[in-house]
Amino acid sequence: MSIRPDEISSVIAQEIENYQVQVEAVDVGTVISVGDGIARVYGLEKVMASELVEFPNGVYGMALNLEEGDVGIVILGPFDEIKEGDEVRRTGRILEVPVGEGFLGRVINPLGQPIDGGPPIQAAQTRPIESRAPMVLDRKHVDEPLQTGIKAIDAMIPIGRGQRELIIGDRQTGKTAIALDTIINQKDQGVLCIYCAIGQKASTVARAVQTLREHDALDYTIVVTASASDPAPLLYIAPYAACALGEYFMYNGKHALVVYDDLSKHATAYRELSLLLRRPPGREAFPGDVFYLHSRLLERAAKLSDEKRGGSLTALPLIETQAGDVAAYIPTNVISITDGQIYLETDLFYAGQRPAINVGISVSRVGGDAQIKAMKRVAGTLRLDLAQYRELAAFTQFGAEVDKVTAARLTRGARTTEILKQPQFHPIPVEKQVEILFAAVNGYLDPLPVSSLGRWESEFTAFMDHVHPEIGQTIRESGQLSDETTERLKAAIEEFLKSFQP
Repeated sequence: MSIRPDEISSVIAQEIENYQVQVEAVDVGTVISVGDGIARVYGLEKVMASELVEFPNGVYGMALNLEEGDVGIVILGPFDEIKEGDEVRRTGRILEVPVGEGFLGRVINPLGQPIDGGPPIQAAQTRPIESRAPMVLDRKHVDEPLQTGIKAIDAMIPIGRGQRELIIGDRQTGKTAIALDTIINQKDQGVLCIYCAIGQKASTVARAVQTLREHDALDYTIVVTASASDPAPLLYIAPYAACALGEYFMYNGKHALVVYDDLSKHATAYRELSLLLRRPPGREAFPGDVFYLHSRLLERAAKLSDEKRGGSLTALPLIETQAGDVAAYIPTNVISITDGQIYLETDLFYAGQRPAINVGISVSRVGGDAQIKAMKRVAGTLRLDLAQYRELAAFTQFGAEVDKVTAARLTRGARTTEILKQPQFHPIPVEKQVEILFAAVNGYLDPLPVSSLGRWESEFTAFMDHVHPEIGQTIRESGQLSDETTERLKAAIEEFLKSFQP
C-alpha cells in the first residue's frame, strides 16, 4: 500500500478549513456543606432566585438563599449521595412543572412525575410554579356559582367560580370530605379539578383517590401529592405546582378548581426550610414572609375577563386549627387573604350535625352574587332564622316556658337544622336543593317528627324525579323560581305529604 503525501496534505488542509471552535460557558459551583435537604454551594455567582440547579447524581435543587459568600439550595429529592466537593451546575431555568390535559386522571408528585404506576405523561407545555397573579383589569366580577352539592354551603355560604373560600376547623371535623364532595359534584359541570395533598399520609391520599375513582370523578381530576415521608422542599413547592396546573386551564378559557389540603402543613414545611437556611425566625418561629407565602399563591385564583377568554381558577384552601383557635397566626393570615371561610366545629360534629358548619362565623364575601336566583329566593332568610333558632334553643334548654311564636320558631329551626344534614360523598344537584329547602322554609315539614326527615328527603326527591321531573328541569335550565313554578312546587309538596307516612 503506497502513501500519497499530496492526498494526506489535502485532507489535513480540509480539516483545518472546517475546524470550528465551540466555547460553552457553564456556571459551576461546589458543594461546601450538605444536610437536612439543604446544600450550601460556593461559586454560582449568576444564579437566579428559584432557579433549578443540577447535582452530579441527577437530583435537582432550587436556589432559595442568594447570599454574599454562598448560595442556599433546597434539594428536590434524595440527598444521601450528595457530598462536599460535588459539582453543581446551573440550568438557566426557573423551576417549572409540565402541564396539560394529559395529567387528568393521574396522581403525580410536585415535579409533574407520575407516581400511580401508569405510563409516562405527554405534557402540552411547561409553566413556572411561581407566576404573577392576574392584574385587576384582567379580572371580572365573581358572579358564576360553583355548586358544591352541599345544601348548607350552597344555600348560606355560596362559592363562585374564581373565589378563594377557606375551609377551616380542627382535625377530623370533615374538611377534606367537603372538598372531595365539591370535586365529585363537578361531574358534567365543565370544571376541571386539582386536589393537592400536602404532608398527608400516603394511605389517606390513596383513600381519597379511591373515593374519587368510585364516584367517576378521577377522569376530570389531577391529584398532586407530597406525602408526609417526602422532604420539606417537595411539600413547599406542591401547592404552587398544583396552581400552575390550574392556571394552564384558566388561561385556556376553561374553569378549574384547586384544593390545597392543607396549608397549615405547607407553612410548617416552609418554616423548616427557613430555619435550616438560617433565616431569622419571627412569631411562632415562622419566617417574616410567611404571609407572602400564602398570599402570592391564593391571589392567583381569579375569574378572568372576557378579553382574556373568561376562564376561572377557584381556590379551596384548608387550614387545621388547634382546639378551635381561629385567632392563631396562620389561620388569621389565611382568613385575611381569602374571600370568606367555612368554619367546622368539633362540638357540632360530635352532636351529629354533619357537615358540622358553624353558620354564625362562616361567611362568603361574594354572597348572593354566586347563587342562582331560585336559591337566593328560597334561602334568603335561612341564615338569620338558624341564628335566631340557636339563640332560642340555648335559652330554652333549661326548661323555660315559651310562647306560641317562640315554640313555632323552635319547631321550624329544629327541622331546618335536621334537613341540612347530609351524608358524606352524596352531593345534591342544585334544583333538588331548592325543592327540599323550599319545603323546609315554608313550614311544610313542621308537622313531621324530626326523626323521619331523612326518609322524607330521600322519598321526596325520588317522587319529584318520577312524578314531576319538569319542575326540577325548569329550575335547572332557567335558574329562576317563577310564580308559576312556585305554585306547581307547592302543589307537588302537598301531593307528596298526603301519601307520606311518618
